[in-house]
Amino acid sequence: MVKVIGVRFKKAGKIYYFDPDDIEIEKGQNAIVETARGIEFGEVVVGPKNVSEEEIVSPLKKVLRVATQEDEIKNKENKEKEINAFDICLKKIEEHGLEMKLIDVEYTFDNNKVIFYFTADGRVDFRELVKDLASIFRTRIELRQIGVRDEAKMVGGMGPCGITLCCSTWLGEFEPVSIKMAKDQELSLNPSKISGICGRLLCCLRYEHESYLELIEGLPNQGEKVETPDGPGIVVDTSILLESVKVRLIENESKDQGELNLSDDIYVFHKSEIGRKDMNDTDNSTK
Repeated sequence: MVKVIGVRFKKAGKIYYFDPDDIEIEKGQNAIVETARGIEFGEVVVGPKNVSEEEIVSPLKKVLRVATQEDEIKNKENKEKEINAFDICLKKIEEHGLEMKLIDVEYTFDNNKVIFYFTADGRVDFRELVKDLASIFRTRIELRQIGVRDEAKMVGGMGPCGITLCCSTWLGEFEPVSIKMAKDQELSLNPSKISGICGRLLCCLRYEHESYLELIEGLPNQGEKVETPDGPGIVVDTSILLESVKVRLIENESKDQGELNLSDDIYVFHKSEIGRKDMNDTDNSTK
């Protein structure tokens, strides 16, 4: 087991593990740590704990110190400089006539690098832009193209549910979301109904997916032949949340002609009340 703390550098950002070494540090404090891109200022969101070596990415870097008042002031100054850098970069993008949308600017804590995040429909030749920015800021410049999900995370906004976006408030990492999740939850497949403001499938489709899979287990499909307490029937509809099915009972069945006469009435049964039957090899049609 390895002793670590979890540090987050942005609100709702990914949590990274660091070695607290012999430093007394607790959740809620700010810390100065060394990262792959330089010295950074972050918030401790996971207090000291022991994790298995499989959970960490080697090499595990150490915490340099608990953030001092001077560090807090410098971090605040960096945030103010980011606003100015954003405006400057916008003007330079316009001067160069580049088809790119600037989303965010970030200074590393030690000011060794300024990172500009942008979106674009395709590849952008920003070499001349980088030269201009480097001459203005006199430090390393990085332009990083991001996707629409990351844009929504950085910019923020309201989701179709009327609540502030999960990705910009608490969702640390994006997880894969598929159209099958919407189908399993019997949702409308209209893109406008199951897409977020980023244009991608709603992240919340994943939240209850495992619960839906548990509810679906043992639930027959629409059109399936089942055995009910009132006799055999055909499933005409299902309700996943109620774990029930609507069934039209088979009033008579002609094996020679392979036809079924179904009841006009519809009966509701819980999945625990029914059993599945093998359909005949002959094609059946309902009247």
